This record gives sequence, structure tokens and C-alpha cells, in this order.
Amino acid sequence: MKFSERKFQDVKVNDVVLRTVVEGDGPLVILLHGWPQGWQFWHKQIDFLVDAGYRVAVPDQRGYGGSSKPEAIEAYDILKLTGDIPALASALGHETFQLIGHDWGCIVAWNTALLHEDTCTAVMGLSVPFWRPGPEIIDPPGADDKFWFMRYLQDPAVAEPELEADLAATLRRIYFCLSAESPPYSFMKQFEYPRNTPLLDTLPPATRLPACISDEMFDYSVAQFTRSGFRGPNNWYRNLLRHAGLTPELEGKKFSQPAAFLCGKEDDVPQFIPDWRAQFESAFEDLRFLEIIEDAAHWVHLEQPDEVNGHLLRFLRDTA
Repeated sequence: MKFSERKFQDVKVNDVVLRTVVEGDGPLVILLHGWPQGWQFWHKQIDFLVDAGYRVAVPDQRGYGGSSKPEAIEAYDILKLTGDIPALASALGHETFQLIGHDWGCIVAWNTALLHEDTCTAVMGLSVPFWRPGPEIIDPPGADDKFWFMRYLQDPAVAEPELEADLAATLRRIYFCLSAESPPYSFMKQFEYPRNTPLLDTLPPATRLPACISDEMFDYSVAQFTRSGFRGPNNWYRNLLRHAGLTPELEGKKFSQPAAFLCGKEDDVPQFIPDWRAQFESAFEDLRFLEIIEDAAHWVHLEQPDEVNGHLLRFLRDTA
């Protein structure tokens, strides 16, 4: 099925409209994408879950694709991002939902589960473990003179002009770098560059797309970012240091819902959090499983869709 032929609904939630793929019948499963992505990064999961008996909702989250794109940085704080999810479920006629996130969608999923225990009945994450971000996520200790992408993204006058200058080149380079086909630890090599280096110069050259992203999917993604730009997506990062202050009640709180986590063995992203596995596992009362997927990196659900889909269905059925 072509990306443009999916069944879309423009769903009003809170102060925005979310363009959402809504397909299938049954219990509601919401899939949340990350940066710099869109609903299309879940395209290898949608039909599988629909065929398994689920109603699947996959929004372009606020700032992305066909959804609303507020300009204000504050429009992307963690309370607004998480508040969109139960509002989406309610607008679709569901009192409860199971939630799965990838990358930044993972951060939204984890926090939605903690803040909305009455409606989010189960939560699963791909690639980004749960943690409470502190100042070190923007300014890593001992790296004041080194490049770090989260610090770079804080300045709209720097980040947007570079990333939007050639959208196809930007996305090709990011998508390749975070795939299992790039050299090991390609993303973390950014620390070898001076602080004022342009982001794209810290990533390996990309003369091709990773095999997991088709030309059709890439062209669609470029078209969506031509439509949205990077302002909204980058604003998510500009709110990281506000999370703890906005949600003090979550400090030390454990997840009461069933939960699970997957990540690619070659994924650099979990390494952002030192000793991530021990910290992560201690945050859950009912962690059903944690799986590391071979021959996959950050795009684990695209690189190994059959294995990932099997784990998704295992979790959804076990927590129904």
C-alpha cells in the first residue's frame, strides 16, 4: 500500500490537530514515532497489527508532517506531548489503550504511562530506555568543548538553517548514520569534533540509504519535512530540561502497568545513559521482557520487522 493511501483522520486533541493513520478494529494500540521521523516509520507494523485484531492509531505527533505545528517552544513540553495521547484515544472512542513508542516517541510513551495510569494499560518502548533527564543530557560532563547534538539543537538560529538547507541530504545522512549499516559507534563519534561543528559534519557520509528505508519511504519523508520543517521537531529537545520541573510527582515513581523494551544491538542511543540497563529495570513493577535484537541499530522496527512484530504481538496479547 502506498503511503498516501493509508486511512487518515485529522483528530482534534487539546490545542492541536493530529493527522493520524487509523486502521483496523479491536483494542486500541497507539504507535508513537520519534525524531526526525513521522507516522511512516511504523509502516511495517500497521498491517501486521491490524491483521492480528487491533485498531491501530499512528499519529504524526505535534510539529510533524500533517499535524499542527505550533511555533512556541513551550508548546512541546512533556505535559502537552503526553496529554495528546489519551486525548487521541478518547477522540477515537476508546477509554483505554496500549502504547508503543520509538525514540522520542518512547519518551512520550514512558511519561504518558506514568501520568495517565487510568487510561494507558500497557507500555512498550523501542530504542530509548526510561530515564529522568537532568542538565547532563544537554551538557555532558567533561564535554564543554566537544560537539553534542542535543546542545546543538537548543539554538533555532543554528539548527534549523543547517538541517533545512538540503532536507534530502540531511535525512539521508541521519537515517544512514543510525542504521546498522554505518560503521560501529558512528553517532557517538560526534564527541571527537569541536563544539561549534555543524551537526551533519559529525556524521559519516551517506552515499545511499540504509536497506531498511525504501526510496518511496524516503521520498515521502522528505516531502513531509518540506511541509513541516525542523522547528517543531527540534522544539521537543528544547524542552528537555523542563521535564523534571513540570513533573515533580514522577520522581522515583515506578511503572505500575506491564511494560517491555526492545533495542537493536548496534544502537548507540541507549549509551546516552550510563549503566542504562540497571537503572531502567529498577523503574518497573512489571517488566515483562527486555530484548536486544541482533543485526539492528536505531531503526530496529524497520531493520528486523518480523522479529520486532513478533515481540509486539507477544506483549500486546500478554497484557490484553
